[in-house]
Amino acid sequence: MAQSSVEFEDFLPLMAEKLGEAGLMEELCNGFRLLMDPRRKLITFESLKRNAAVLGLQGLRDDELMGMLREGDLDGDGALSEMEFCVLMVRLSPELMEQSWRGLDEAFRQAFGGGL
Repeated sequence: MAQSSVEFEDFLPLMAEKLGEAGLMEELCNGFRLLMDPRRKLITFESLKRNAAVLGLQGLRDDELMGMLREGDLDGDGALSEMEFCVLMVRLSPELMEQSWRGLDEAFRQAFGGGL
């Protein structure tokens, strides 16, 4: 049985450089809306599975998709809110994590009314 192999190329630092922190946050929020369940306004297992091909992740097993959800699910409700998704995307970017948090923290404050 072949294992799935997902190659991840981190474009967030380049996006942050080109768009600025506020522009990056806007794009992350657009990505969230692309993946969310329109009724629940959350990324659920079902919506992630349905939209995995958009991310190039059509080969992931159900347990791998669930692992992605669990990793970002800060409140334990089994789904990702917009803020949880954005935090997860930033956390998954090693280079972006190494850069200054000041601008991203301000962008989170503006987008969600709180900081990281």
